[in-house]
Amino acid sequence: MTNKLYFMEPSETLEQLKQYYFPPYITLAHMFHAPNGWKLKPRSLKQYQLQYVVEGVADYHISGHDYVTERGDLIFHRPTEPHYITTRQNEPYVCISIVFHFGDTGFPIHQVIDASNEIGPHYMGNYQNHTIEHKLTELVHHYRMPEVTDHFLCQSLLTQVLLQMNKQKKELAVSTSKKEDANKAKLILIRNYISNHLQVGFTHQDLEKLTGWSRNYIITQFRSAFGMSPGQYLVWVRLEKAKELALQSGQSFGEIANRVGYTNIHAFGKIFKRKTGMSLSQFCATLFKDTPDQ
Repeated sequence: MTNKLYFMEPSETLEQLKQYYFPPYITLAHMFHAPNGWKLKPRSLKQYQLQYVVEGVADYHISGHDYVTERGDLIFHRPTEPHYITTRQNEPYVCISIVFHFGDTGFPIHQVIDASNEIGPHYMGNYQNHTIEHKLTELVHHYRMPEVTDHFLCQSLLTQVLLQMNKQKKELAVSTSKKEDANKAKLILIRNYISNHLQVGFTHQDLEKLTGWSRNYIITQFRSAFGMSPGQYLVWVRLEKAKELALQSGQSFGEIANRVGYTNIHAFGKIFKRKTGMSLSQFCATLFKDTPDQ
């Protein structure tokens, strides 16, 4: 029978506690006030680094990715990633730098920090006046203190920062997913509204009232989802309905035009031919060609 962990020597428990990791070892935590025109030459570290902008602006370059970092921006990069920083002439730049590692353990940092986003894989977000900013500032303060309790607090604060970044990322993912679902639902609502009002048409005010979106946003989102604007979709729906009526109802050309929202028969005929390459009668003829007797 395997001994219970709490009866073992500490060193004996490590093999069975692989899912637990050492707290981060901090090798640098300071607030840096850059002199005018300061630049950090290209380098790569053997440890992890967080860089938080307290004031000003700087251009941060990491592994081929370029970031314009401003007040509140947090950048994270991994060991061996080449990076350099350039500041703007006569622009202030104050930052907090935290460099840390997890000993010889292969720490699965990607499970805690997933920085995949449209801005780039090193940009963690903007935390101006956020608790993360306060924790980083407090960490720098305690890092200079000699007591073991201060060092222990520094490790605790950095762990809290990493966990909070993870939480923010998950909340953002859920929020983004919910927004995307809501957008899809509204786009389907627009599409159904247009289909159900093909005879009378619609105004952009109708769609704005239906969704709460602006006209430009409606057009952009609708085109992205369906490959055409709402107005183009209305024309497409009307032509498809006209084809259906021509094949099934036996109605006259004028009646079909009226059913699909065109009071001007000639205008309808021109649109149909321009969009399909043939007149409505030619379209029907292609589907009802006489077949020879067997």
